[in-house]
Amino acid sequence: MTDDSDVTGTVGVDWDARAADFDEEPDHGLRDPRVREAWAGRLRSWLPERASDVLDLGCGTGSLSLLAAEQGHRVTGVDRSPAMVRLAREKLAGRDAVFLVGDAAAPPTGERRYDVVLVRHVLWTLPDPGRALRHWRGLLRPGGRLVLVEGVWGTVSPVGIPVDLLTALLAPLGGRTSVERLSDDAALWGRVVDDERYTVVAVPDRPGPSRE
Repeated sequence: MTDDSDVTGTVGVDWDARAADFDEEPDHGLRDPRVREAWAGRLRSWLPERASDVLDLGCGTGSLSLLAAEQGHRVTGVDRSPAMVRLAREKLAGRDAVFLVGDAAAPPTGERRYDVVLVRHVLWTLPDPGRALRHWRGLLRPGGRLVLVEGVWGTVSPVGIPVDLLTALLAPLGGRTSVERLSDDAALWGRVVDDERYTVVAVPDRPGPSRE
């Protein structure tokens, strides 16, 4: 999501209809080698060094899932849009990756637990982000981490979740939290941006089964 026209009204958008051209945005499809390398470098710093199980929620067409798989991780992707999931399966054909149709807030992953829950540009769209965070904490193995890429997009009619709000929502989960600002790295977006974009990496205390 890169400008006001992209983000306004996205909560109710028909993502199946958008799937065919979703990857045309530089930070969606990562087709530009410079953009792709910028995201690969950031992802490498956010994910564990060892091969890990990564749950990519709201995975879209699987661009970040592909980067994670290329870095040796085992990926499960979840998206509400069957068309997006179909494209993700095609993109990662032959990789150690599984894609499921489902709700990012309560993914259909059963009792499986993960080393990383990776979420990009999804939390701000959810009706109860605090509840989603608590549920995602329950999907983590002990010592697991949440990697949350979010922001406030646009300047005319801004939408999103400010970093101060997100860190406040994470505070009841305890543990360690770090914030990495992304707005000043034009390579990530394929252009210069002047709004708020960031990643929060959180390692909550006592991750365990969700009580939601």
